Amino acid sequence: MSEWLNRNVLLLSFSAFFADLGYQAAIAIFPIFLVVMLKAPSYEYGLASAMAFGIGAFFGYVGGLAGDKVSNKWVAVAGNLLIPLISLVGLASSPITAIILFSGGWWARNFRSPPRRVMIVNSSSAEYRGKVFGFLHMLDIGGGFVSVVLLLALFTGGISLQKILLLTSIPLLISTTLLVISNDSKPKVAKIPASEKQIKKNSKINNSAYKGVILATALYGFSSYSLGFPILTIEQKAGSFLGMASYGVYLLVSAFTGYYIGSKKLNRIKSLGIIGYLLSGMGTIFIGVAYLLHFGYPALYLGVGILGFSLGVIETLEPTLISFMKSAKHVGKGMGSLTASRSIGIFSANLIMGLLYVVDPFYSYTYAGIVAIIAAAVVLYYGKEFIKHDEPF
Repeated sequence: MSEWLNRNVLLLSFSAFFADLGYQAAIAIFPIFLVVMLKAPSYEYGLASAMAFGIGAFFGYVGGLAGDKVSNKWVAVAGNLLIPLISLVGLASSPITAIILFSGGWWARNFRSPPRRVMIVNSSSAEYRGKVFGFLHMLDIGGGFVSVVLLLALFTGGISLQKILLLTSIPLLISTTLLVISNDSKPKVAKIPASEKQIKKNSKINNSAYKGVILATALYGFSSYSLGFPILTIEQKAGSFLGMASYGVYLLVSAFTGYYIGSKKLNRIKSLGIIGYLLSGMGTIFIGVAYLLHFGYPALYLGVGILGFSLGVIETLEPTLISFMKSAKHVGKGMGSLTASRSIGIFSANLIMGLLYVVDPFYSYTYAGIVAIIAAAVVLYYGKEFIKHDEPF
């Protein structure tokens, strides 16, 4: 087996694959189920997203701390076991019930994510960290893509959205099983490149860059509306099928981007700021302009593809950077802070997006795009000294 692709990395990555195979279909269905089938107004979808993703900040931070103090493996397993609450949305007959179930499942997902990331860090050596996180992201988001393909196949085959939601619980249970049989490894000791040693010795540089990543992540969160909004936008122009299919495009592009970025020799902070946050902002503004000028759904798909690419960059480089900036003893807290800072922004983003979307979708996309561009400026500013010492990996 490859030096970097060991048993634990495979188990954790495939656990991520099956988790996304389950809940990503539910995420694609949820806005249509809530707004179209349960007749909730679009601002309630914004409220639901704010509850799920925003309050999830608390659960993400606590999950990271609990992993450091108790056991990363069993904290991750506990969270994973409760994610199928999302699947039970299929039994909901009212918007409030659907929102509560969806939120509960997402909170569990946030609780699980930081300790699982720490397990990945502990299962990989420093020289392969970016590649391992890229591989994790590829399988994670790849599971989401397969999920959307199966969703579309079942939907066009006449299976109701309620039944599809309930079926998503099956891969989620497989995901938990893979976590159970994985190992709660101790951190791997490996030769760290000279540039990494220099950065670690200079706590001022390290702390400034860490602050920049956390602040930028929070700002990016303020721009991180649920992709349910583009799904609704495309659904309004071209129907439910193409709306849900756009989510598959987003996930497929993101999956391959994550692995590609993790395998390339790039400067981490620069790449995160420019082809991560900045590109995300530009893609979001493009979607708004495409909607305003009635470009049609192919242009909207292009915008969604740009968002998928930037997400692959962000989701690979953020945890990789945190793993180097925090000591092994506190890496769980760092990952928890990463999840929490994103979720705090997402809480407001989806409320603001929901309200602006009612006025005009163009305003909502323009708002989100500008905030993502500000996030790029923040991480590049705080990480300017880190950039000088951070050799391509």
